Amino acid sequence: MGHWRASTVRLFQRSLGRGGLAMIPFVLIATISAVDIQAPETVHLGPLLVIAPALMAALAGARLTALVGVLAVAAQVVIAVFHGGISTPNHVAQIIGLAVLSALVVVVSLARERRNRQLYRARSVAETAQRVLLRPPPPRIGPLRVAWLYLTAEDETEIGGDLFATTRAAHPSTRAIIGDVRGSGLSSVGEASIVLGAFREGAHRHASLSSLVTVLEESVHRDLEEVADTASDPGEHFITALVMDLPDHGTRAEMINCGHPPPLLVHEHEVSVLHARRPLPPLGVGTLPAPPHLHPDPFDFAPGDLLVLYTDGVVEARSPDGTFYPLPERVASFPTTSPDILLRHIHDDLLAHTGGQPGDDAALLIIERARAPRSGHPNGQYGARSVGSRPPAA
Repeated sequence: MGHWRASTVRLFQRSLGRGGLAMIPFVLIATISAVDIQAPETVHLGPLLVIAPALMAALAGARLTALVGVLAVAAQVVIAVFHGGISTPNHVAQIIGLAVLSALVVVVSLARERRNRQLYRARSVAETAQRVLLRPPPPRIGPLRVAWLYLTAEDETEIGGDLFATTRAAHPSTRAIIGDVRGSGLSSVGEASIVLGAFREGAHRHASLSSLVTVLEESVHRDLEEVADTASDPGEHFITALVMDLPDHGTRAEMINCGHPPPLLVHEHEVSVLHARRPLPPLGVGTLPAPPHLHPDPFDFAPGDLLVLYTDGVVEARSPDGTFYPLPERVASFPTTSPDILLRHIHDDLLAHTGGQPGDDAALLIIERARAPRSGHPNGQYGARSVGSRPPAA
């Protein structure tokens, strides 16, 4: 009992720290009791005391709600004493009714607390899975600066079917991938893990981008059926992917696009769409050409340029009137002084366009080739940065 009393006192003190809102039910009990005692016996305000525990349930937890319920019943007893005694049928009915309703409110509050704990655990698991699986890119890798954004379609999850990663290759370059699993939410996490695992392992082992993409296709073709959620989604399963090789020196970069939306290149405030000259089908759909016949698309990536990689959840995000989000036009109108600033503008504008969360998983990866590469460790400093994801996420 002493432990319960001390815990209740601490809860009460914390509630007082929230702007004093938890005092409202106590004030209501005192006010209703005082007015009812002074009112004529034909006026019965006691039933209004049920408002106090109901309101406390919205402001605090089950313990304070139970405390307010007990005080409300006690106040009803005091009112009965001043108006003919507690043995009158009317007062007995009011006391019993108030006690039952207060108990029901406490039960509902307990159920809500249990659900909140379950939701907290689910979010903790999702955040852990996000850190382990997605492993967000560092803000600096080699001569590149990176910013990312991840929004999930499911409000109570932090990870879904979109994927992206960056890693260093054996030769001095950075490999980057962004992809989109058909479907969204937690059911697509297993499929995303296949591509990310194969990419991180193969990026260090394969000198050419062609052989790396071939390994990705082999991994998806071999393992997709084992992890795909065919029970709830019996349709065709595949993964769109855009893979890039960004050397540390020179301006020549390469990409291979497997059915993914084309990236944007921002060069001296001009935005261009990098369409693939030799587009390929998504991973898992069919056999890709052999490495000798699988040619990457080259493009220029000069110091100060930015690459905007995204998933279709961004460009297919609709406004309330059904208009798709015009990403290239919006990027051209935003300042591009750094990946973080550009990403923040896109994020705010995307949410304003949709009026809330997008209807599909959405991911953005912005990469800038720094004008003056810093000296030091080739991988730069490691640490994830996310601008505004729910909370971001990977």
